[in-house]
Amino acid sequence: MTTHAAPPDFYADLTERNRGFVSDRAQSELGRSRLLIAGCGSTGGAAVEPLVRLGAQDFVLADNGTFELNNLNRQHAVFTDIGSNKATVAAGRVTAINPYARAEVVTEGITEKNVERLVAGCSLVVDGVDVTERAGWRAKYLLHAAAARERLPVLTGYDMAGTQYIRFYDYRRAGSRPFDGKITEAMTEQAMVWSLLFKVIPVRHIPLEMLVNAREHLADTEYSVPQLVYASLLFGALSARMTAEILAGEPVRRNVAVDVHRATRRRAGRWAAAAQRPLVLLGGLRELAARKRAYAPLPAAPVPEEGSTG
Repeated sequence: MTTHAAPPDFYADLTERNRGFVSDRAQSELGRSRLLIAGCGSTGGAAVEPLVRLGAQDFVLADNGTFELNNLNRQHAVFTDIGSNKATVAAGRVTAINPYARAEVVTEGITEKNVERLVAGCSLVVDGVDVTERAGWRAKYLLHAAAARERLPVLTGYDMAGTQYIRFYDYRRAGSRPFDGKITEAMTEQAMVWSLLFKVIPVRHIPLEMLVNAREHLADTEYSVPQLVYASLLFGALSARMTAEILAGEPVRRNVAVDVHRATRRRAGRWAAAAQRPLVLLGGLRELAARKRAYAPLPAAPVPEEGSTG
């Protein structure tokens, strides 16, 4: 599929240190496959550099956002990138590492008009589309629906406090539905953003800190979810390995979660967090249910029959 690849000697030198840990088949597939990275911020942006260094060299990079100062705590950008389009900056990193690599930049992001074209011809989709706003969910659904029609694998990540959760959607199977049917297009227009997250992320993988944070801000429509650099970086590391395995036809887990905070916490701290978790979760779910009832749309008024005086 690739039309712009590194000369064999360059590529062999670039990937020499991968040998023994990346199979020949995975290396070959990385070198020739086209990858769509949708969203080049904290999630998708974290995947770009590991994939290039691992040997990927044909990318479609889509993002309609520009870097802001508050992105620099976790995203792959520097101060001079502020105001620049995220996909454009990501493309610069690709060719700075491998000058022979191909990086198509799509500054309008994922839209209804371009999604079919962007997905077509790709081997795998990395979904880093923002989920903090309704517009992001609309684009995310368009992306997954197109990938399901094209029967492409999709890796999507969610960083929550110190946890990185990755979900592998294997749309290569016939009859696959976007998000395995857990989210519909109508839900992206009607449901609360928080409730959509609970639909796609198993509660067992949501860390205590995120549950507490979500419960405290359920009523805040202007709330911006905090994110940490080490959780974001985990997506790059994990998704690069998973991409190589998927392209090589190897099985990978559908759910992968790594919690930095738990891994570095002493045993007493882990026990305390485990004890608090059920209470926080129960309270949060009750509040979420109450808010869903409060914001449920009123039933439409009956339409008077013809000739009725009402």
